[in-house]
Amino acid sequence: MAGARRSAREPGKSDPIDALSVARAALREPNLPVARLDGVERELRLLVDYRDVLISDRTGHQSRLRWFLVELGIPEPPARKLTLPVVLATVDLQLVGRTEPCARIARDLIARISEMTAAIDALARQIGELTKALAPSLLALFGCGSLTAAKLVAETAGISRFRSRAAYASHTGTAPVPVWSGNVVRHRLNRGGNRQLNAALHRIAITQLRCPSLGQAYVAKRIAAGDTKTEVIRALRRRLSDEVYRRLQTDEAARSASESVMRVAA
Repeated sequence: MAGARRSAREPGKSDPIDALSVARAALREPNLPVARLDGVERELRLLVDYRDVLISDRTGHQSRLRWFLVELGIPEPPARKLTLPVVLATVDLQLVGRTEPCARIARDLIARISEMTAAIDALARQIGELTKALAPSLLALFGCGSLTAAKLVAETAGISRFRSRAAYASHTGTAPVPVWSGNVVRHRLNRGGNRQLNAALHRIAITQLRCPSLGQAYVAKRIAAGDTKTEVIRALRRRLSDEVYRRLQTDEAARSASESVMRVAA
């Protein structure tokens, strides 16, 4: 839609302009994936998004707490350890007897961080259980943990709506963009697509690059052939997009078969 709007003769952004751009994009691309707003994927997405919001809010509370600790003259703990109950309890002990407004606010922030950490951990367990039931094949992919798998399932919102792995790669932003110049044939990084899916695939790629795996062997082979590390990681993300597409298809087919059996039994 954005491309259609930019190519229009009438500049600006309004509901009529957006509606015309949507219509033009739909006519130009008849095989666009159909949006879905229901199903178990939506439930998983709500949980994943809410967990992300809580993490963002907790990070803000941690930053404010560190600022107050500096003002109170209390040694700052490492930022990544401000979620540990032992570290928070230690900081709380150092605030005992302090009556300054900063100390009172700091104690309140410690309580909030502890509460939010418990909620985040509970959500992570719930997401893990739901993902294990929805995408066991995807979880078997090396480097794909439960939270990454949940993000892939939630943002994909039904793999059956994509007609091919190439269409899915275009949606994930892993399909390279051709930038030929004369007789020089090359591709550059795709900045479009769903950036949440792209980030999830990137995490899997970096994990496979670090650890002994098929991905690491593929990267070593491509680098030995003369490709740069950036090009190799881009290519690995595309291969992972195809693999995720195949595994999501497997999981969705298994789920559909199980639901059919349950309906027949009922």
